[in-house]
Amino acid sequence: MKPLIFAVLMLNSVVMIAQQKTISRKELLKTALDQKVKSTEIQEITMAAGQGAPEHLHPCPVLGIINSGEAVFQIEGHEKVVLHTGDAFYEPKNVKILHFDNASAEKPLVFTAIYLKEGNEENIKFIK
Repeated sequence: MKPLIFAVLMLNSVVMIAQQKTISRKELLKTALDQKVKSTEIQEITMAAGQGAPEHLHPCPVLGIINSGEAVFQIEGHEKVVLHTGDAFYEPKNVKILHFDNASAEKPLVFTAIYLKEGNEENIKFIK
């Protein structure tokens, strides 16, 4: 009987270890692109406390994720939203971005931007 109990305990241990190493996935963003992507550029961008970006657009689609801090984000024709740490965002090609501002007056905003390029487009064009 002891070998059976030992085998059951070993099996339980293996199952518990396997469960602890399970990979989990959380969907952050789904979007359709209306272009072929031939290259990408990935940048980590830091904005000082209280800093805002001027109105701008991107000649290529941009995907991103907030690494730390919070951003006030508004695409022309849409409501302002606040993006929190871990939130993903999408900035469409050639659409005015009215706000991408650090929401905090005390802490920096850090985010990763992924530029999806069809050719030699610039990453950003400032409007004002």
